[in-house]
This record gives sequence, C-alpha cells and structure tokens, in this order.
Amino acid sequence: MSEELDQNINGEQKHTITPINGLYENWFLDYASYVILDRAVPHIHDGLKPVQRRIMHSLKEMDDGRFNKAANVIGNTMKYHPHGDASIGDAMVQIGQKDLLIDMQGNWGDPITGDSAAAPRYIEARLSKFANEVVFNADTTEWQLSYDGRNNEPITLPVKFPLLLAQGAEGIAVGLATKVMPHNFIELIDASIDVLNGIRPNIMPDFFTGGMADFTNYNEGQRGGKIRVRAKITEKDKKTLVITEVPYSTTTSSIIDSILAANDKGKIKIKKIEDSTAANVEIIVHLAPGISPDVTIDALYAFTACEVSISPNTCIIQDDKPHFLSVNDILIENTKHTKRLLKKELEIRLHELQEKIFFSSLLKIFIQEGMYKNPEYENSTNFDAVVEVLHRLFQPFKPSLYREILPEDFKKLIDKPMSSITRFDVKKADEQMKNLEDEIKVVKNHLKHLNDYSIAWYQRLKDKYGKGRERKTEIRLFDRVEASKVALANVKLYMNTDDGFIGTGLKKDLFIADCSDIDEVIVFREDGKCIITKVADKTFVGKGIIHAQVFKKGDERTIYNMVYKDGSTGTAYIKRFAVVGVTRDKEYDLTKGTKGSKVLYFTANPNGEAEIISIALKPHSKLRKLQFDHDFAEVAIKGRGSQGNIISKFPVKKIILKSKGVSTLSGLKIWYDDLLKRLNVDGRGKYLGEFDGDDRILQVHKDGFYELSSFELSNHFDDGLISIQKFDAEKVFAAVHFDGKAQNYFVKRFVFELQSNGRKVIFISEEPKSKLLYLTANAEAKVIVDVLKGKTQIAETLDLVISELIDVKGIKANGNRLSPHDVKKVVLEEPESESEIEAEVEVEAEVEVEVEVEVEGEIQAEVEDVLDENPSEKLEKPEVEEKPSAAVSKPQVERLKNTEKVRLNSISEDKIIEEDTPAEPKIVPAKENDVIKEEQVKPAKKINLEITNPDDIEIDDKGQLGLF
Repeated sequence: MSEELDQNINGEQKHTITPINGLYENWFLDYASYVILDRAVPHIHDGLKPVQRRIMHSLKEMDDGRFNKAANVIGNTMKYHPHGDASIGDAMVQIGQKDLLIDMQGNWGDPITGDSAAAPRYIEARLSKFANEVVFNADTTEWQLSYDGRNNEPITLPVKFPLLLAQGAEGIAVGLATKVMPHNFIELIDASIDVLNGIRPNIMPDFFTGGMADFTNYNEGQRGGKIRVRAKITEKDKKTLVITEVPYSTTTSSIIDSILAANDKGKIKIKKIEDSTAANVEIIVHLAPGISPDVTIDALYAFTACEVSISPNTCIIQDDKPHFLSVNDILIENTKHTKRLLKKELEIRLHELQEKIFFSSLLKIFIQEGMYKNPEYENSTNFDAVVEVLHRLFQPFKPSLYREILPEDFKKLIDKPMSSITRFDVKKADEQMKNLEDEIKVVKNHLKHLNDYSIAWYQRLKDKYGKGRERKTEIRLFDRVEASKVALANVKLYMNTDDGFIGTGLKKDLFIADCSDIDEVIVFREDGKCIITKVADKTFVGKGIIHAQVFKKGDERTIYNMVYKDGSTGTAYIKRFAVVGVTRDKEYDLTKGTKGSKVLYFTANPNGEAEIISIALKPHSKLRKLQFDHDFAEVAIKGRGSQGNIISKFPVKKIILKSKGVSTLSGLKIWYDDLLKRLNVDGRGKYLGEFDGDDRILQVHKDGFYELSSFELSNHFDDGLISIQKFDAEKVFAAVHFDGKAQNYFVKRFVFELQSNGRKVIFISEEPKSKLLYLTANAEAKVIVDVLKGKTQIAETLDLVISELIDVKGIKANGNRLSPHDVKKVVLEEPESESEIEAEVEVEAEVEVEVEVEVEGEIQAEVEDVLDENPSEKLEKPEVEEKPSAAVSKPQVERLKNTEKVRLNSISEDKIIEEDTPAEPKIVPAKENDVIKEEQVKPAKKINLEITNPDDIEIDDKGQLGLF
C-alpha cells in the first residue's frame, strides 16, 4: 500500500482521464424527448396525452355498460402507464370534468369553484355514449407493446372528431409548453363541415366557465397571441353588483380572494362580499355608500381576477415531433384524418360484407350441388385430399366468385355440422345474400361520395350530441380600462409651495386633493415651468409652486388661463392652453423661455371657463390709462408651447379677477359603441349628440323598462337595450305592446318623464306575459295589422297611422287596442323622416378649413389657421408641435365672401359657429404649410384694419400710435 502511495506521489502510475464534456448531452436529450412525446404534449390525431390515452383504453377494456370504481380504473391503467396512481387519478378527473368522454358518478369536484374531487375509492366512471361511438375502433387502431412488454396499447386512438380543440390541453415539457384553448362542440362540427366544403375555418375558443372574451389578438391560437377574458358582472342595484360567470382559468374562490386583496390595498371600496354559488355562479358584491357601481365594475376588471389575459401556445405532436400550428390548421388536419378513418372503416365493412357473401355462396353451392354427399369427398382420408376434391368440384363455379378459394374457406365448410346442412333454407339464404348485396351497394356509394358521407357523419354527431352544448362564452370587444381613471382615491396629496415638495407624506402642509397611489400630478411653478410626476410619498418639483392638481391624460377640456412677464423685455403675454400629454418628469417652459420670466396670473378651468381680469399697470409718462379689463374668452386656445399674445408692453403692477366666466367650449360630443356597450368621444358607433351640464341619456330596454343616466364615459350598458339616445323631455314616442292580462295588442303615444338617474320605470303593462313589440319616435309611423273577423274568421289587413289612432297620453296609460278582432300579425312601418336622415349623418370629429384668398388678383394663399377677428391680438408663428383647431365664425365667412374669393370645401355646417361662441379646442401637430412663406405671397395693395375698441389705441416707446 505504501509502495502504491509512493508511486502516486512520484507520478510513476498513470491514470485514464475521461472528459465530462458532452457526457450528459444524450441523457438530457433523451429525457427531454421522453417528456415531450410521452408526458406533456397531446397528439394531433386523437388530442390526448399518453396518460389520457391509457385511461381511455383502460376504461374500454373494463366497459360493460356499468360504472367502475375510479380506483379500479387507476389500477388497471397502471399496466400501461409507468407512473404513480396520483397522476393517473388527476388526469382522469380532468377528463371527467370536461363532460364529454366520461360519465361520472359521485363527487368529481367543480372546476368553477375550485372544489376538489373525492378520493378515487368513492367515485365511479364509465365511457360515455359519445366516446364509445367516436373514440374507439379496434380494427382501425394501431397498437404497440406497453412499457413492460406484457400488454398491447394504442399508439393513438382512432378519434373521428376534433377532440383536442373541443377539450383543450395544457402541458409543460422540457424547453417548451403547450396551451390549447377549448372550443365549442357545435362550432367545431360546423367548421369541419366547412373544411369538407372547401372553406377555411375561423374558430374561436369557448370556455365552460362562460364569461366574456375578446379574441381580437387570438392569432389563431399560435404563440404571441393573447385573449382577454372577463367575468360577467351585472348591476343588481346602485349598491350591489352580482358576478354570474367567471373567467376561464379562475375559480370563484380566486375571484373573491382577489377582490378582497384589492379592497385591502384601497383600489376598490366594498362593504362585504357573499358567495352564493350553487348550481350557478353567484358572487354578490355589496358596495360602500357613495361608490359608483359603473366605476367599480371597471375597477374590478382593472385590479382583480375578474379580467385575465391568456396567452395560447398551440403545440402538438405530429410525426413523432412537436409542431406549432394554428387551431384552424389543426382542425383541417383533424377533418382530413376523420375522413381517412371513415374511408378505412367503409373499406373494412365492404370487405366484411364481401366475405359474408363469398362464404354464403360457397355454402349454397356446397349444399345445393350435394358436394357433401360426393363419394370422393366422403372417402377422403385427410384434409389435403378433401381440399383437392373440393377444388375440382368448385371449378365450374369459380368464375362467379369474387376471389380465389383458399384452404381456410374449405376448412369452414368442412367444420359445418351436418344438422345445419340438412336444415339449410335456400330461400332464406338468397334473401340474406340480397340484403348483403344491397348493403354493399350502399357502402360503395359512400366510398364513391366520401365527402358527402363525412359531412353526414358530422351532422349526425351534431344532431345526436349537440343539444345543450351551445356557446357559453360571449364574444365581445373590450375597451381598455385605464387603471388611473377607475382607481379609488385612497391617499391624500399635499404640497409645500416654498420648499417645492409635493407628495402624500407631507401631512402638515397644504392639502391639494384625494388621489390614488397610481395617479400622476401636474405642477405649475412661478417661473413658468410645468412638470408631471407620479404620486409618491415626497417628491421635489421645484420651488415657487403656484398650482398643482391630479393630471388626467388626454384631457382636452381642462384649459389653463395664464398671464406672464417675459424676462428679457418685460412684456406681458396672455395665453390659454391645454396640457394633453407630456413626458413624465420632464420640465416644460410655458413662457418664451427667457431667464427671469414670471407668471403674473394663473387659473385652471376644468370645463374651459374664461374669466374677465382687471390689469393694473405701473405708472408711466406715456400711459394715459393705468388700468383696463381683458376677457380670456377673446384669447384663442392654443398649445402649451405657444408664446401667447401681447397684452401690455408696460410693467404690470397687479392682475385681479374681475368676474368669473362661463365655458367657452361646445358640448361634449358623445357616441355609443354597441360592440363595447360603452360611451366614447372617439367617433365610434352611433352618434348621440352634444352633452353639457344636466343632459342625460335615455335607455329603453326590451322588457319594457326605461331609465335615465348621466353621460359619463364610465357608464356600463346592458345587452337588452333596444334604444339609446339623448333624453328629450318633449320628444313623443309610440309603443306597440301586448298586454298579458287583456290578451290583446295595444298602442300608445307618450313622452318619457324626467326622473332620477338609474331608476328603472316600466311603461307597458306589468302583467305576466306582457311584452314590448315596437318603439318609435317617427311621427308618420304606421302599424300593419292582420286580423281575423267574426265567426267566419275572415282575414283582413288594417293600415293604421299611429298619430291618427291615439293622442299623446301619460306614460302609465295602457293605450288603445289595435283591433277588437283576433290579431294574427303586427308589423311596424316607419317612413324615413328628415330628422332621421339628419341624425344619421356622421359628425366629423376633426375639421380642416381651407381658404383661398384673392385680393384684386394679387394675393393667393392657402391658410389653415383660424382667422383671428380681434385686431388687438398679435399674429404669431405657431409652434411646430401644436396648432389651434380650425373653426370659422359666420360673420367671418360672410366678410370673406364679400371681399375675397373663398373656398370652403371642407367646412362642416356644424363647425360654423356663432360669432360669440368660441370653438372647441383641438391640439394637433402643425404642418409645414401652416406658415405662409414669403415667396408665396405677393405684396397687397391695401388692407383696411377694422378698429373695434378705441381704448386699444396706444403710444409705443417711439411715439407711434397703434394697436399693441
């Protein structure tokens, strides 16, 4: 031992060195391939993972029409699946909960509530009728030895249906994962029929949990796609919300937990939550006092599991390799595979029928010709001799047979007992052979028209098993819920104007407003700078804060009125502007940008109000008037980067508010998007009109109720609306309805009464079976009524003008009967009125004004800027970033028409506003032709100025009179 040690020390003994580089490569690849092919990823043809396939095969082996203990099924499956019983049990429960392949008995759990199944010894299972008919066929199944070589198991099951797409699948393998969404049973069949008819399918998922889903970015189920799924939330009353359906991949328990977590974080505010789920989902959310249900619904989608995003990843096994295909391509392949299987089954059936006829023909000839009594046949000593004799005896009949006679056929004849031969009924045999021949004709016809046969197969599945499998998930388009707009104001915002700090932790300083912790705040400083920053505990934004408020991104209606002094010249400028969107934490200069500039006056106006200010100037020898008033309504609303108009070149002593102003903005134009069931200002859907102040929206429901609501964009609307429009207390409506008590049809004319928002009022009979048929505001509407008169039931058609039939009455009045006779049919006819034609005209969201000016043939230019009527305002070069919206007043247009050649080919009538009504601001990027270049303009001979206010005439530093 010591010698060996000495040799090792001296290096005399050599060792064999094996590098580990690449040693584990094959082992890892083998393991990865095994997990992908034999564990996690389903096969494209039968849509099953190996464990699921083995469970189905085991159920078929044990199938006797009765239920089997799940524990026994698991034990039998372990002959084929080399893994634990827990994985087999979980897989079987998942198959059963999809309610397609397995009939269940006992407590199998509930995937909607998250309740787990009972132990396998307490639950039972058997194959469903659908599984027995669609999934199995031993003759068309390919087999392989099980892992221990003792049993045969199917490579894939001959499924004649797109099972993978119907059930969906999820799995995580080594280096890849799969997530196939479940689809609707009936829609898959219809799409398969489309494939057989040469039409490419376009299928969308359908979840057993119901809910609503937006498949805009589904991407046919491929990688990179995304599905947004929402719970179905209804408003029971103004204090209660009810969740009746949950998103796929969630449970009622996870939904409740997420709501409670959001409430604890202050994102939403609820009083309590109740889970009343039984056969159907029912989660009741009680709101805290003063909380808007519409805003809470949006907040639930934004901050809880009431909305989830699912990223599909359709990976399947095909040709022993993983492939990434679209769901539509998978359906096409499934349909082709089903067609191949049906063809194979028909060919097998044809062969079976031909073999039956063949043997029946042999038997008939054998008995009718008395071959069994032939001496040579009777005296034959061995099987070979018998075969030789029978070959000779059948020689004359061979041309009539469809194939050669084999020794096995003779063996079957020889084995026939003498009793059956003596009782052979030729007539009955001929009848059976005729039936077989008829069936062969049918089978051959199916093979000849295989496509039609395949379509009939799918149609039979739909008729037989499609009942109760209608779509559960509603396909919708979702708008984007901005969390900052629906978040509850759960913190208080403070600022220290002297030190320049702002935040939620400065509780000893000046309170600004309530806000949420995800809001942004905009800050204006005395030096003319503004900055937008995220709400935090304490943030330095610069000293000299003059105004701060919670910032609303994209808000075009909040207008800031400002007067500032330029640091270099001392000139005072006045401007009005909106801040729509900026980069966070970046300073923006609202002045001309010179050092020493200072804000003299500043107000923030949430609805574009324009006040009148009184300006006091410092004494100066050239000034005759030291104080004058100015109305902000005379100042055009421009971008935040505009320098403004000169209000005085002399030093300003002080500026005070003389009188508060009113809004200079037009009403808010609102549209209703029927797909999203939401209001918007982006021009999507039906135009409802301009809303301002106390204007309301009228909602009419198909069940005969109406309600009024505000025009807030956060409002939610039900699916059962038959009319939504701006409320007009004087607008007359006509309704045709059926009275459940009188069992007759009535017509009424009325006006919807003003009431509190959110209160539903019925305007037809409250009796059971009463229903609203038609509602119209068309004064010329007619009702076409088919009636049966008298005992002889003579048919007659009545043409009734509603306005002539009944006067306007109260909303609770039942109205007049359409006819005393039996009414069989009622149809409403509405002639298109002028008001309806006008209402259908799209209102343009943006208007460009193009003016071509010619003064005595010398000036030609195109101007897209607003024509400025007030000569006291100095025309300035617009910023590159933004320009004011184009709106032209009627007097301006008339004046241009009288003195110049004007082309207004893109002015909408509703954009020509009254002289004293300022235009609604719209800030858009300026174009290059906004500034008139010098070479484009020839010098004018003379342009007269119109002086509207003599007080505006002042003397400048050089002693010149003018407008400054």
